[in-house]
Formats: sequence, structure tokens, C-alpha cells
Amino acid sequence: MTARNMSLYRQSFESVQRNGTKDPHWFQESRSAGMENFIRQGFPGRKDEEWKFSDFRTLARTEFGLSVEEGLSFSSDEFNQLQFTDLNCPRLVLFNGTLCPELCSLPEVDGVTVKTLTAALHDSPDFLKEHLGQYAAINQNPFTALNSAFCKDGFVVHVNQDTVVESPLYLIHVTTNSSRPIRTHLRNLVVLGESSELTLVEGYLGTGDNITFTNPVTEVVVGANSTVHHYRLQNESRNGYHVSCNEVYQSQDSQYRTLSIDLGSQLARNDFRCVLDGEGSLAGIDGLYLLKERQHLDNYTTLEHRKSHCDSRELFKGVLDEKARGGFRGRIIVHEDAQKTDSKQTNKNLLLSDDSLANTKPQLEIYADDVKCTHGATIGQLDSEAMFYLRSRGIPEVAARNMLIYGFAGEVINRVKIDSLRGQLVKYLKKWLPKDEIIQEVSEG
Repeated sequence: MTARNMSLYRQSFESVQRNGTKDPHWFQESRSAGMENFIRQGFPGRKDEEWKFSDFRTLARTEFGLSVEEGLSFSSDEFNQLQFTDLNCPRLVLFNGTLCPELCSLPEVDGVTVKTLTAALHDSPDFLKEHLGQYAAINQNPFTALNSAFCKDGFVVHVNQDTVVESPLYLIHVTTNSSRPIRTHLRNLVVLGESSELTLVEGYLGTGDNITFTNPVTEVVVGANSTVHHYRLQNESRNGYHVSCNEVYQSQDSQYRTLSIDLGSQLARNDFRCVLDGEGSLAGIDGLYLLKERQHLDNYTTLEHRKSHCDSRELFKGVLDEKARGGFRGRIIVHEDAQKTDSKQTNKNLLLSDDSLANTKPQLEIYADDVKCTHGATIGQLDSEAMFYLRSRGIPEVAARNMLIYGFAGEVINRVKIDSLRGQLVKYLKKWLPKDEIIQEVSEG
């Protein structure tokens, strides 16, 4: 980062602090700690082992303005033209970090509170103080520190104990055109009490081709005997940057299942960390990324088993074409007290061109002696034998390639349990393929 850019970040932070004098004192202190840690760490370089697959030099040099300073408007017609906006479920919409009440539809549900971070700071500061920033560490990830310094809004969801939320909840953040590059730092908090259940969709959508930087942090707390189904969809501008941190804390007999779909941005990095801190808990982390042109995506996952009799499963699949780049680093940590752990991690990458590239690095750190842990990773092209089989039955080459790609990605798409989302992903995949011919429908299973 240039000295000028660091000076701009400092000036911007001072402005945020001045405008946030009505915020709780602990929140202002959290901002200051975030800024101090960001200045100390700076943007990571490729010599840093944890960040070596990603090149943030252009991001660090770009002079971004805070999106909330732009004062842009966004119509319902523009919103409806975006992909993945209508999932036939309640939704809360932020546009460039600001709430759009006219686009929201949140019916009253007993036992569930859904509001913006700004509203929660005013209405329930004690609840926020108990959870916000307690799981995402600012001293280990510079982008988490940056978010803590500049976060102004986001989503807060609280599900009381013994509450089952029947309909999925869709939290949407839209970035759009501006006269200059803009950045947004969303802060999301999801807390479930005991014996509750929630299906949640986070959507990060973009319009236009301008340069944007979206930096969300999402913390999820899953109470004992509770279940969260969490979908994460990223389809922002092809000139955008997306760097996210996702932290999950699980109690006894809880279940957390997430599926991350990455389609947009020129450079994206997702960090997922699940802490299984209660016996009998289960975590499932799946992902699919479809990349073309010069898109670059890195997924870094950490599954930390602290207690015994916990299970975890990971399946990440990537399809890369043209000059796209993909990276995956999966880390499974099994502590000494986490006996009877059962964990499996899989990463598969399909390269459609000679210029595409994938890096994968599975890791196991096991300090217990009674566990079952496996990992596997593959990087390759389309199966030549399968291609020969399809061609020998009169299927044209392009159609045969598409059928194999469709089947490869469909394994993950089939895991989407929301019909409307799964259907839209199927349509997107068909358009993403070179030609849409002789492709069987992904099953509804």
C-alpha cells in the first residue's frame, strides 16, 4: 500500500469516528482496535504463506471511497433486473451499505428478530456487545481488522430458543455504479438459541463494470441442538474485489451446513472457520466456483474440532476456463480432547483450458489418537474416456463437454435445498457453458 493510500484510510477512519460519536463506547473502541490492527498488518503480500495465492497489490493501490459517502439511488426496476434477487422468501436489502426499505419484505415471525446493524446498535447494544467481534479475530486477518474499523451497517439476526423459522431468510447486499471506486464493509451477526432452526441466504450482487471492494464479515453462533442451513452467493462486478470472513461457533449437538457459490468478481477470497466446541456437533462446508477470463478466487477453510464425537464434511468444486485461477486451502484441526472425530475433506478442480490454473493444499493437524480423518484433492481436465463414450454415441463434441461439466457442477448444485435458488443456479450454469444443447436437467434430489 502506498503512503498516500494509507493516509487516505486514516483520514476516512477519522471521519467515521467523528460521525459515530452516538455509537456505544465499546463499539467505538472496537473500531479503534480494528484500525490499529489493520495499520500494523497492512494488506497481505504474496510472500505471506496464508495469502500467497492471491495478489492484492492492485487492490492496495486503488483509492477507494466509502460507499456511504456517494449518496447513490437505486430503483426497484434496477433491482429486479439483477440475477438471483427473487427467491420467493422474506428479504432484507442493503444498497451500497444502506438499507432500502422499499425493497424489503420481512413479515412478523414470533421468536425471530431481523434488523440492520445500525438499528441493533440503537435497540439492543448489550446483545451486540455479547457477541459482535467475539469470534472473528482482528489480530489474525487484516481484512477482518479493516472491516472492524469501517463497518457501518450489516445484518443482525436473532432466533430465540425453541424457534423453527419455516421460510428461508434472504439477506441481500448490492453494489452498483459510482463515479469512483467504492468500498463497503458489511458486518453480519446471526445468533440461534437452543433447539432452533434457520435457513439463511447471503447474497452479494453487483451491477455495472465499475471497481468495487466488498469486505463482509459474518459471525454465526449456533446454540445447542440447533441447526443452520447457510447459503452464500457472490455474483458481483467482474471488475470488483470481494474479500470475506465467515466465523462459526457451534455448541453441543448443533448442526451447521453452508454452501458457497462464487460466480463474479475479478478477485475474491473467502475465509471460512468453524469451531466445533460441543460434543455431537456437525459441520458441513461445501462450495462451487465457476470462473472465466482472468477471474481469481481463493477459498480458505478451517474446521477446528475441540470436543469429542463431532463430524465434519467438506466438498469444494471449481470449474475454470480461459485464464482463470482458483485456490483452495483446507485445514482440519483435531484437538487432544476431540476423540472420535470423523472428518472428510475433498477439493476437485476441472480445468477447461491450457491457461487456467488451480492450486490446492489440504492439511490435517491431529492431536488425538482415536479419529477418522481423510482428505483428497484433484486437478484435471475432462475425462477422455467419458468423452469418447459420449462421442461414440453420436453426441457432438461441444455438447459432450457440456454434459460432463454440467454433471461435475451439478453434484454441488443438487445440495441446494431451496427450489427457487437451485433452479436459478441451473439456468446460470447453462448460460455459462459454451453452448446450451443436449444437457440433462439437474435432478431435484
